Amino acid sequence: MTNERLYKMSFATVYPLLVKKAERKGRSQAEVDQVICWLTGYDPVRLLQQLDKGVNYETFFSEAPQLNPNVSRITGSVCGIKVQDIPDPLLQKIRWLDKLVDELAKGRPLEKILRS
Repeated sequence: MTNERLYKMSFATVYPLLVKKAERKGRSQAEVDQVICWLTGYDPVRLLQQLDKGVNYETFFSEAPQLNPNVSRITGSVCGIKVQDIPDPLLQKIRWLDKLVDELAKGRPLEKILRS
């Protein structure tokens, strides 16, 4: 899949997959929402609005109120690629989100996921 196709994917289509991934490992939708809100600066109401509008990844991240100042502390690999080394800013944001949900699904405590 090209990056352009990924950017145009509906976030509302991907969101249930992220929730399902976490729920299979005993985590909740509320925890997924908390991780998304921490990363993007959306509050729960605005997150729901974005989902209802069916925005794509590109719009979802471009309209995000403010990325968390601690995003530079998100390190590690997703699909064998180190998230801290991704040169494309939008792709990096998408992979940061993947990484955070992966950590949630692996049972990591929420305080550590949120880099508190």
